[in-house]
Amino acid sequence: METWPGRPYPLGATYDGDGTNFALFSEVAEKVELCLFDDAGTETRVPLIEVDANVWHAYLPDVAPGQEYGYRVHGPFDPANGLRCDPSKLLVDPYAKAMSGSIDWDPALFDHTFDDPDVRNQDDSAPHTMRSVVINPYFDWRGDRRPGTPYGRTLIYEAHVKGLTELHPEIPEEQRGTYAGVAHPAVIAHLQRLGITAIELMPVHQFVHDSVLLERGLRNYWGYNTLGFLAPHGEYSSSGDKGEQVQEFKAMVRALHAAGIEVILDVVYNHTAEGNHLGPTLSFKGIDNAAYYRLVEDDKQYYMDYTGTGNTLNVRNPHSLQLIMDSLRYWVTEMHVDGFRFDLAATLAREFYEVDRLSSFFDLVQQDPVVSQVKLIAEPWDVGPGGYQVGNFPPQWTEWNGKYRDTVRDFWRGEPATLGEFASRFTGSADLYEANARRPIASINFVTAHDGFTLRDLVSYNEKHNDANGEGGKDGESHNRSYNLGVEGPTDDPEILELRARQQRNMIATLLLSQGVPMLLHGDELGRTQEGNNNGYAQDTPLSWIHWDEADEPLIEFTAHVARLRREHPAFRRWGYFDGRVVWRGEGGPVPDIAWLRPDGTAMDDSDWQTSYARSLGVFLNGQGIHERGSRGERITDRHFLICFNAHSEPVDFTLPAAEYCASWEIVLNTANGPDPSQREAGSALPVEARSVVVLQEWRDPEAATDYSPAASVRHMRGKA
Repeated sequence: METWPGRPYPLGATYDGDGTNFALFSEVAEKVELCLFDDAGTETRVPLIEVDANVWHAYLPDVAPGQEYGYRVHGPFDPANGLRCDPSKLLVDPYAKAMSGSIDWDPALFDHTFDDPDVRNQDDSAPHTMRSVVINPYFDWRGDRRPGTPYGRTLIYEAHVKGLTELHPEIPEEQRGTYAGVAHPAVIAHLQRLGITAIELMPVHQFVHDSVLLERGLRNYWGYNTLGFLAPHGEYSSSGDKGEQVQEFKAMVRALHAAGIEVILDVVYNHTAEGNHLGPTLSFKGIDNAAYYRLVEDDKQYYMDYTGTGNTLNVRNPHSLQLIMDSLRYWVTEMHVDGFRFDLAATLAREFYEVDRLSSFFDLVQQDPVVSQVKLIAEPWDVGPGGYQVGNFPPQWTEWNGKYRDTVRDFWRGEPATLGEFASRFTGSADLYEANARRPIASINFVTAHDGFTLRDLVSYNEKHNDANGEGGKDGESHNRSYNLGVEGPTDDPEILELRARQQRNMIATLLLSQGVPMLLHGDELGRTQEGNNNGYAQDTPLSWIHWDEADEPLIEFTAHVARLRREHPAFRRWGYFDGRVVWRGEGGPVPDIAWLRPDGTAMDDSDWQTSYARSLGVFLNGQGIHERGSRGERITDRHFLICFNAHSEPVDFTLPAAEYCASWEIVLNTANGPDPSQREAGSALPVEARSVVVLQEWRDPEAATDYSPAASVRHMRGKA
């Protein structure tokens, strides 16, 4: 086969219209072979002769898109010193932009025998592993434009490609469970109905199904087991896995952008699918083990594990950091995604031992002209020492606010002494983010996510029910902060069913009206259940998929209504934190930008916050003098709002505050009874049902409709005569 020297950059396989350049980094390799496979599976090995700065490279003028390939790396095999080169193992390219096939978990994938880990296994792994694929980089974006939605106007929808689309009756069967399914008009229409501005896709980087799950008849449904950081997962393609998945992913992004919806990817850069010292050799281990992984300093055959998966990516090595940054830039520039949610992001900050917000990774992101300009969301914890880092990420980052989740759950299940923290979380968690020069938008607020109960299960189960996972119920979180309202699981009791429906509305309303950036879990808006399973990681089954034919339509419409309320009123999405200072206005008395009220309508004092049994409060949001980012600096005038929260098991009579706050009100949302447009005067009584939220807005006389009839024109002309 004709071979030219090629170039050491870019890494990976790059097709230029005439041929393909191949480049692979390995500092420890003594020889590298590029392995090409034809349709019959016949392997042709091409030695890479050129080496520049530890990058092995060649240009093959006859290689075109669709070509399957891999690498065999010759070099030292000395696991005790962290060296695991083994040419008997076919290795996928860390920079592969597509992968074909799957892993069958044959013993040949391992560099040791199962009977004795100290005995080397040199069986050929090529027939049993995945292959990298050369892709066609060209795509007709048709003038694609990023929505560029500011954080303050963002509503995130966490979704799973397959779970969202597999059972949707309007999607053609061949497109269900795929990128094409996500792009289907029926799915996009649903997202638009909810007012979603960004869909956050659970991992779509090429991942591997764990052998222990396959042995139990299960699969890695969530996908947190990455093998390729630049390759879209092939199983989510309806058109093939020889590069077609790239084209289909791009078409999905283009369709979502056309609908004004951003695409955020849940990315897993903290570990790979190769596991610990007993795991398979699929890619990084055989290429340059010590460069890509954190190894135990005094015994390098073992891996540092801050992730609970067996290994941790080595962010202390510049080549690992380069891979992460090259991957991020690729997804932004070539795949047009709009942001990332970083799984176990605290791990990426462990440059040495402790989590360090000044680590090289954050420095690289800060100065990168591409990556620094998209949405960056951290899951601000890992399983290592000191791994819980909520509130500690750099200023340009936002964070999944786990404290928001816990507090809102506790408040609505009636836990005592939660008023103070509930107020902090509802108003943007200034205690977590303000000291770091961050705004309320730093807080990604959520009540449920993929990991844990769905919203419906949160109000239906006190205990997890994970038997389907095959782990004896030992997996999953045991402290769920849930409340079943008297019966565990399904019930026909109409009173309990009504309370469960109300509690779902309470938490959706709280979420969407809090300061910060709200995130909904897919299916929560239509009553999705996992039957009490709070750890669906292995449930690639109807248990985890959305059953569209069972959708709670009234709940969907309620969610859409609250989302419209948020979208139309900047009072719920302020750029800055509340400061309690008086806002002067033309009508009414000078009152603060926010006021916390007792049920009797008077201002709360310090003792009220310390009352352990108190579960009800009101909050006044001043509509004057609001600053919203993107408004060119001017102050916006909105209506005043009053929100009455009652987490008691009994109704509570609220008194509307004095006229200095607002002369009269109307109910625009009531989780127990629905809206009521009638005018309510200051100082009047307002009954609030048990476990419910009532939102009132400043009353304004309805504007008279403009008369544009012919008769109006006649009256106009007569008046001129």
